[in-house]
Order: sequence, then C-alpha cells, then structure tokens
Amino acid sequence: MQGVLLGTLAAVLAALVVAGLAFVLGLRHRSRYVIAAVRRLARVTNRLLLRSAGHGDAFASVVQHTGRASGRQYRTPVHAVATDDGFAVALPYGADGDWVRNVIARGSAEITYRDRVYRFDRPRLVALREVETWFTAKDRRTHRLFRVSEALVGRRAPAEEDPDPGATATAGGNR
Repeated sequence: MQGVLLGTLAAVLAALVVAGLAFVLGLRHRSRYVIAAVRRLARVTNRLLLRSAGHGDAFASVVQHTGRASGRQYRTPVHAVATDDGFAVALPYGADGDWVRNVIARGSAEITYRDRVYRFDRPRLVALREVETWFTAKDRRTHRLFRVSEALVGRRAPAEEDPDPGATATAGGNR
C-alpha cells in the first residue's frame, strides 16, 4: 500500500516537473501553442485577479482599453510599474496581445494603479532593457527566466472625468 502511494506521488511530482519545464521552455522559445494555452487560462484567472488588481499594493494593475473592432471596453490585469512620467508594462507574451494592440491603436487607455486611475497615453513599444531598472530585482530575474524582451511604456496623466459613460466594461477580457 505504502509503495503504491509513493509511486503515485512520484508520478504526480514527475508530471508537475515536466509540465513546469514545458511551460518555461515554451515561453522562452515563444511557442505559439504554449502562449495560446496560457492566454486561454488567463481568461479564467483574470476574473480572479481583477478583484484586487489596482488596489493597494496588489501585484497587478488594471488597464481599461477599447476594442479596435468592437469599440467595447475591456479590463485587463497587468503588472505595471511607475516610471518618472508614466508606466511600464513588461510583455511576457510579446506585443501581439489584443490589449496591447488596442492601447497602441487607440493611443491611450486608463490604468488603475494603487487605488488611483490614470490616463495612459503616448503608448509605445520599447526594448525591456530600456526600462528594466524600474522593475524589482525579482521581476528582472523572472524576465530573464522567460526571456521577456519587450515592454509597453506610456505617459501618466490624471484621468479625465468618465470619458465614455455609455461604454460597457467586460471583466476578464483581454481583447
């Protein structure tokens, strides 16, 4: 009985190690299959993250952006760091995420960071090395582990009063 239990435990542990390695290597090598799987999972986990994102010292901030084709409002949790004049967001999945393309196409978004809403404008893609000093040492280690090479940066300004009161926010989306 004890041998069966230990064998099962070893098999589960081995499966977790293999899955973890596949995840890390898949992201490092920008495997479209791994990135697609992570994005599908994120659609579920984003709903949970949005409960605390943008509040206090939460890890995640919230980017509220407008869909390029739909015109709908979306809320996407991101790990933003404050810079001298704005924010920087490392892009572990690359710059082709819907939320990134929406912000760049529109030229602005709103970001909720530590209980305040800011206008995020003049977005542009930069090499992560240009802004990596704004991230913590732990963040930089994670970026190296996953070979994150790009960041989205933008200027910070106080948010305008409810720019689109008729828009419908969609939680958990990142289109």
